[in-house]
Amino acid sequence: MEDHSFSVFPNENFLDLRLYQYGWEQCAPLHSFGPYIRNHYLFHYVISGRGHLDATDQDGVRRDYDLESDQGFLICPGQVSTYAADREQPWKYVWLEFDGLRAEEYLESAGLGPRQSLYRPQSPAQGQTVRDLMLYIAEHSDASSLHLMGHLFLFLDALIETSSTRRPLRGGLLKDFYIQEAITYMEKNYHRELSVEELADVCKLNRSYFSKLFKESMGCPPQEFLIRLRMAKAADMMKGTRQPIGIIAAKCGYPNQLHFSRAFRKRYGVSPREWRNQNQIRLKK
Repeated sequence: MEDHSFSVFPNENFLDLRLYQYGWEQCAPLHSFGPYIRNHYLFHYVISGRGHLDATDQDGVRRDYDLESDQGFLICPGQVSTYAADREQPWKYVWLEFDGLRAEEYLESAGLGPRQSLYRPQSPAQGQTVRDLMLYIAEHSDASSLHLMGHLFLFLDALIETSSTRRPLRGGLLKDFYIQEAITYMEKNYHRELSVEELADVCKLNRSYFSKLFKESMGCPPQEFLIRLRMAKAADMMKGTRQPIGIIAAKCGYPNQLHFSRAFRKRYGVSPREWRNQNQIRLKK
């Protein structure tokens, strides 16, 4: 009888959101994983049983969580985490590993992040909607990439709507049109030097006003978003091609490979070479 399922998402060029791997597992008593540092977001939903999470946030503060059925927990990139099944009632959980340029924004809307790992639904029935969407992905690894990505968006929408710590989503205002214009321009020109002045000019806005709008909408300054975009593009190239890292760095706007490596390590917590090796191997949970 199966006690787990594990699948790896095919290498596709999705930037806003991207699945990496997913599955479910019925754990043995005291079965543990960690301490480990993830390169991407990892969300578990506890289907049954109990367990414990020990995670260190970005300020180095250690946080402990006791979890039971119909709760979930998020592990963020760069966090040191260990989690273990209960001795008497070992948990069964379903999990998704994902990332992308908009992943942090959506998770923040659900009130989740390094300082708040625990997901509590507003009601068990609402939490089970999240569970069912995750199980659908885990049990349909043969579906098309677009089909699975559609369900990843549905999962995040349900996570936001049901979370007891949710925050209001930003509405579709005129400023969002300007920001999307800037993001589209970045996606077409990330390989060359881009200034905030040039991005503001594309949107026909004053530089300081554009910077303020962008940070309010995306949660980070334009130049930081551009770095994230370049790193995401580089990660896709490292995973999907055999091109030397120096060539990939240059294609992503970093003619100096040392500068690229520093930026990549700051974003993902490991060097480009280490990241490429880890994602080729695809460690099983």
